[in-house]
Amino acid sequence: MVALLIALFLPFAASAQGIVSAADPRAAAAGVEILRKGGTATDAAIATMLALNVVEPASAGIGGGAFFVVYDAKRKTTTTVDGREAAPMAADSRWFYADGKPLGIRDAIPGGRSVGVPGTLRAMAMAHRRGGKLPWATLFEPAIRLARDGFAVTPRFNGALGRFRHGDAAIRAIFYDPDGKPRATVRNPEQADLFERVAKFGPDAFYVGPQAAKLVATVNNAARNPSKMTVGDLAAYEAKERPVLCGTYRRHKICSMGPVSSGGTAVLMILKQLERFDMAKLGKDSPVAWHLFAESSRLAYADRDMYLGDPDYVRIPLKGLLAPQYIARRSALISPTGSMATIAPGTPPGAPPRVRASTSEVAGTTSLSVADGAGNVAQVTTTIESPFGSGLSVDGTMLNNELTDFDIVPEKDGILVANRVEGGKRPRSSMAPTIVYGPDGKVRLAVGAAGGSTIIAQVAKAIIGVVDWKLSAQDAIALGLVYAPGPVALIEKGTEREAMIPALEALGEKVQAAPLGLKANAIEQVGGRWAGAADPRSEGVAMHQDGRVPEIKRFGAVPNRPSE
Repeated sequence: MVALLIALFLPFAASAQGIVSAADPRAAAAGVEILRKGGTATDAAIATMLALNVVEPASAGIGGGAFFVVYDAKRKTTTTVDGREAAPMAADSRWFYADGKPLGIRDAIPGGRSVGVPGTLRAMAMAHRRGGKLPWATLFEPAIRLARDGFAVTPRFNGALGRFRHGDAAIRAIFYDPDGKPRATVRNPEQADLFERVAKFGPDAFYVGPQAAKLVATVNNAARNPSKMTVGDLAAYEAKERPVLCGTYRRHKICSMGPVSSGGTAVLMILKQLERFDMAKLGKDSPVAWHLFAESSRLAYADRDMYLGDPDYVRIPLKGLLAPQYIARRSALISPTGSMATIAPGTPPGAPPRVRASTSEVAGTTSLSVADGAGNVAQVTTTIESPFGSGLSVDGTMLNNELTDFDIVPEKDGILVANRVEGGKRPRSSMAPTIVYGPDGKVRLAVGAAGGSTIIAQVAKAIIGVVDWKLSAQDAIALGLVYAPGPVALIEKGTEREAMIPALEALGEKVQAAPLGLKANAIEQVGGRWAGAADPRSEGVAMHQDGRVPEIKRFGAVPNRPSE
């Protein structure tokens, strides 16, 4: 009888334990610390984000933006929070022009003009009000310790510092020794002081008063591309609850971030366009399956480039893009025996006149997955855009270059681009924090990724891996990627996918092997137990509330950009 009771209790005990998956072990430990103190998934996610700001500052932080997708187990509801950065009100359609000509992306990134009004702290505060339990200040404690006491620089971060070229003097003093070499141990007391102020006084300590004036002065007096931001821009910024974007794929409910992000929409389009194909029978080792994935990706990326933007500024045919009849028409363009001759956006119901713009996203960002013992789940993707953002900093914290996610050229052939720069507008994102619910209605998988527009393909691949190919989340994330935002499919260099190149070419694919800088994190529930997944390309881990860290076989040989 005792043995039977133990056997019955074990699944419950395991499921009652929370879990955190993040791109750095110290950040995951910060989230676990909060879970052990009785915090919710939202509390732990915020603490993890703050710790990532300290130990992974090239990728994300309070100088950038974030999207939350949160499942409330008690109410059985899914909500989203939009903390995307916003353009200053002075921004206009020629924001990134000089001498009457548009700047190239490399010239637009450094300096003040690429900095959007940060949204991460406001998003954290909104999420905490709705799903937090512990005091706000408690969530800052692990990050403050890391910043003040110091942390060891990881090999990945060291590589990022070795490639960092446009940083201001203040941030270089923190991360480099007097000889210009990356430090082995970093201490960031100014950041610790900033966090202590925000912990004590709330987000207003960042968005109004002297701190806001300091940020504005930093971007407006930048040596390169000075901005025209005002303290009013910061004071007026608000995080927004957006309608959660949900669809189905093979009896699973997929919930993700809607516009202003294009990520959730594009992921759903890729999946729905593939639903008529037997991906399970084809299997993960089938060149035909990956060819179909590439073709569906091309169609989704074409539509998102054409139609997606800030819904507060442009009309988005969202229902039309996901309408069954439209998906069927787009899917009919996909053949298992050959490639499309041309790739063009479609015309979904309700589509306004648009032109497809060229995209300029730079890979960066970080993502995290959290569940607590009560079954609440928080999936968050957060960013400062490209590695080290704009290269500007305030009190040891990097400022984003998110405004380069806008399409720099505002019109084509006399037609306005959906994602053009406008004052107060939020640039389109590819971030796709996603929660997948099984046929039983329970959370099956929570997944997100980093790496610019590859995020969409990474998340879609992970869902197909789990749902169709019955892989663990860990194995699904580890799969090499075929990334096809346009005619040429990029095959992830150094992975098993490279061996498929001849077979893909025989199907008419134009392919090129390349390092993709992928980085995903996930959690899943299997048999009533939480299991974690962290990208083997990264230094990330999944950590259980009891401290267990499953071993991950790393991709030591895969070339990777250092901070995506």
